[in-house]
Amino acid sequence: MSTAPRIENHTAPAPTESPRETYENAEEVLQMYRPLLPALAAAAGPSVEVVLHNLDGNDVDLGHTIVAIENGHVTGRSVGGPSTSLGLGVLRERQKVHDAFGYTAFTSDGRELRCSSVYFHNRAGDIIASLCINVDVSQLRQARDVLDALLPAARPEAAPTEHFGTDLVAVMDAMITEAIRDIGRPVEAMSREDKISVLERLDRRGATQMRKSVEAIAKRLGISRVTAYNYLEEARAR
Repeated sequence: MSTAPRIENHTAPAPTESPRETYENAEEVLQMYRPLLPALAAAAGPSVEVVLHNLDGNDVDLGHTIVAIENGHVTGRSVGGPSTSLGLGVLRERQKVHDAFGYTAFTSDGRELRCSSVYFHNRAGDIIASLCINVDVSQLRQARDVLDALLPAARPEAAPTEHFGTDLVAVMDAMITEAIRDIGRPVEAMSREDKISVLERLDRRGATQMRKSVEAIAKRLGISRVTAYNYLEEARAR
């Protein structure tokens, strides 16, 4: 009978490092941890997504790695759904320890997540599965913004943000994501004024000069092209 993985302690030196727990295959991992997902999700609440990914084999399809998930509404994913952008890097170096805790990520609609991921290895040392916990902290962020507004403090001028991409479409998409994130609430919760502010930020940063940029912004904001141009005109008239 398999036992739960041991927790490594890096706070104090030891004569030898305890070997990581390994598994025969991904199915062994899934059978062990799948029953824990409902309990973890119920204890943590509806803003916490818990996911198991099957990463076994040399030809993993990153578009379909999710084998179990609770509170999938946090990222909009379900069983049979995809991994994230981190998955590709993990599978390029399957024998490294990629465990990460408390890192920040963002959904496609701009909500901030606090994430932790644990990767499981087979006897040969290759990663075969992962358990990920993703916490939606966007409402906490909004609450903090309210407190910041009530207790204003001098802030240093923000450093410029640079976006890299293989083409202008990728760069523009990153800029739109950042502008949405700056508003501090998901698109479906945005007011008309919020969406005008998104257009204003993007126009100020030069994004609206890119070809078909307004159409792309309109799609992300869930408004028509005509409405987006009207909002842009309002933003420029301020």
